[in-house]
Amino acid sequence: MKKTFVALIFIALGLYPASKVLAAGMPVIANTTGAQPEAAMGLKEAVQAALKDNPQLKSGVWTVRSARQDVGIAKSNYLPALKFEDRYMRTNNPTLVFMNKLNESRFASSDFAIDSLNSPEAVNDFQGSVSLQQVIFSKRLNDSVGISKTVLAAKKESLEGLRQQVALETAEAYLGAVTASRFLDAARQGVADAREHKRIASLRYQSGLGLYSDVLRADSALKEAQKRQAEAQKEYDVARMGLGLAMGRSRMVQPLYNSTSPEMVSAPGPIDPYYNTIDDRPDVKAMEAQEEAAGKAVGLAKSAYWPDLGAGGQYQWNDHRSPFEGEGSSYTVQGFLRWTIFDGTKTRHEIKKAEAGYNQAGSMLDGLKKKARFDIFQAYSELNEAEKNLALSRAELESATEGNRLVQTRYKNSLAPIVDVLDSQTSLDAARAGVIEAENGYLQKYFRLEYESGKIIDFIDTLKETVFSGGANETK
Repeated sequence: MKKTFVALIFIALGLYPASKVLAAGMPVIANTTGAQPEAAMGLKEAVQAALKDNPQLKSGVWTVRSARQDVGIAKSNYLPALKFEDRYMRTNNPTLVFMNKLNESRFASSDFAIDSLNSPEAVNDFQGSVSLQQVIFSKRLNDSVGISKTVLAAKKESLEGLRQQVALETAEAYLGAVTASRFLDAARQGVADAREHKRIASLRYQSGLGLYSDVLRADSALKEAQKRQAEAQKEYDVARMGLGLAMGRSRMVQPLYNSTSPEMVSAPGPIDPYYNTIDDRPDVKAMEAQEEAAGKAVGLAKSAYWPDLGAGGQYQWNDHRSPFEGEGSSYTVQGFLRWTIFDGTKTRHEIKKAEAGYNQAGSMLDGLKKKARFDIFQAYSELNEAEKNLALSRAELESATEGNRLVQTRYKNSLAPIVDVLDSQTSLDAARAGVIEAENGYLQKYFRLEYESGKIIDFIDTLKETVFSGGANETK
C-alpha cells in the first residue's frame, strides 16, 4: 500500500511513467476533468447558451462597444474645450521681467530706468488662466462623425455575422454529439449481435452440430465489435466536449435526443428565395457599410479645402507671491478662421488615395455578393445530394437487415457457414452507420444552406424539438 501511494505521488509529479505502474498492477487515478456532463439540453437551448457565453462572440461585443466610443470621440470635438492652467516662473530675463510686472500691475516709473531695463532683478510670477475654445464650423469634423457612425454600423453587422457563425458551429457541434451518440448505440447493438452469434455458435458446438472454429471466429468478431464500441465511446466523449467548447463551457454538454432516427426537416423549396436573401446577409451588409465609409473618407479628404471657423477666450491672473491670487488680471476674446490655401500636392494625393479605397470597397462588395450566390448554390446542391443519399442509405439498411435475418435463419438450420453470418453482420453494421452518417449529412447541409442565406438563427428557432429530441437516451 505504501509503495502504491509513493508511486501515485511520483506520477503526479511526472517523475514516474504511468506505464510502469500499470505493469506493476498498481491503480492509476484517471484525469476526469470535464468528464461529468452538464444537464441534457436541446438544440435551441444550446444555441441560445452559445450566443450568450461563447468567448469569440463576447470579444465581438467589446469590438462594437469600442467602435461606439469612436462615435462619441468624434462628436466630442463639437463641444467647447475648457481648460484651467496655473504655472510658476522666476526669471531675470529683461523682456520677461518687464512683461511679468505689467501683468501683475506692479510696473512703476522706476522700472523705466536703464539699469532696471537692462539688468533687472529676478522676479517671481504665478500665472493662472481659464481658457475656452469652441468650433463653429468644420467640414472635417462633420465627415469624421459620419465615418465613425458608418464604421459602427459595419461593426454591428460583423457582430451579427459572428452570431450566425457561432450558431452554425454550435448546431454542427450539437449534431456531431447526437450523431456520435447514435454511432455508440449502433456499436452497442453490434456488440449485442456479435455476442448472440457467439452464443448460437457455442450451443451448436456443444450439441455437436457446429465446429469449434465457428466459436473462435464468433469470439474474434465479438472482440472486434467491442473495440469499435470503445472507439465510439471515445468519439462521443470528444463530441460532447466539443459541444461544450462551442458553447463557451469547459465541461461536456449532454445533447437531448431520441435513440431512434431524428425526424428530418422537409426538403427546401426552389432556390430563388434563397438568392433573394443575399442583400440581408450580415457580411454583405457589413461590406456595404464599409463601402459607405470609404465613400465618406473621400469627402473627409476633400474637406482639407474647406476652412475651419471657431471662437475662444481666456481670463488670466498674475501674482508674484501666491499662485491663487491676482495682483493683475486680463482677458482675451478671439475668433479665428483657418484655411489652408496650398499644401503642395498632399491633399490631392490623399483624395486620390481615398477614391481608390472607395473603388476597392465597391469591388469587394461586388465579389462578395457573387461569392454569396455561389455559396448558396453549392449548399443547395449538396443538400439535394444529401437527401438522395439518405433515401438510398435507408433502403440499404432495410436490405441489410432482411439479408442478415435470412442468413441467421440459414445458419441455425445448418444451411450456411458462420462466415456468411459474420459477413452479413458486417454489412448490417455498415448500413446502420451509413444511415446515421446520411442523416447527419442531410441536417448538416440544411444548416449550411440556412447559414449561407443569413438565416441560421431564425431557422433553428423554427425547428421542432423532435428533430433532435424526444427524451434523453437512458444509456448515456
